[in-house]
Amino acid sequence: MPIPMRAAPHLTTTVALAVVAGAACAPAAAQAPGHVAGREYAAADVRFMSGMIYHHAQAVLIAGWAPSHDASASLRALCERIVVGQGDEIALMRRWLGDRHEDVPDANPAHSMMPGMNPATMMAGMLSAEQLARLDGARGPEFDRLFLTFMIQHHKGAITMVNQLFGAGAGEQETVYRFASGVYADQTTEIERMQKMLVPLLFHSSHGNPP
Repeated sequence: MPIPMRAAPHLTTTVALAVVAGAACAPAAAQAPGHVAGREYAAADVRFMSGMIYHHAQAVLIAGWAPSHDASASLRALCERIVVGQGDEIALMRRWLGDRHEDVPDANPAHSMMPGMNPATMMAGMLSAEQLARLDGARGPEFDRLFLTFMIQHHKGAITMVNQLFGAGAGEQETVYRFASGVYADQTTEIERMQKMLVPLLFHSSHGNPP
């Protein structure tokens, strides 16, 4: 049966109301996280990437000490992987921030990781000035033991940073998500590897001083 002609105005009114409702919702949608003025990332993403640059820079710094501090061959191999891998990741994070016209932290650890360092650059798990000095003064097996102890602490801090990022509802931007997920997976694996390397050093330690 043909639709009565009076139904048309009702249909037109319904469509018009839908259009008006959609227009009213548009500003709210535009303000949703990750969609503000074309932004595909959150402020928490910027804080994470900036903080992780400082975090990685310290890891690269102390891993670079392995040859001059008489580290074992197995520890030197681990440190080489850290220097190369985290160095590449620092470049990625600096590029990500720069591409978005965000402030790019100085990745030179000598400027912020030694005694007198700025507390604002201290991220979860990072070594204190006292711990850095103690590690720098160690040689041979004692360097191995302290390095592994402190780097496990350091890696756990990085995992905490990743958990805080996702816990804040951020980390949805593709690059940030892939990078943060990779940090979590890689550093979890490295913690397990370092714990195994540390066991014989603790067992055969010539003294019982705590790290």
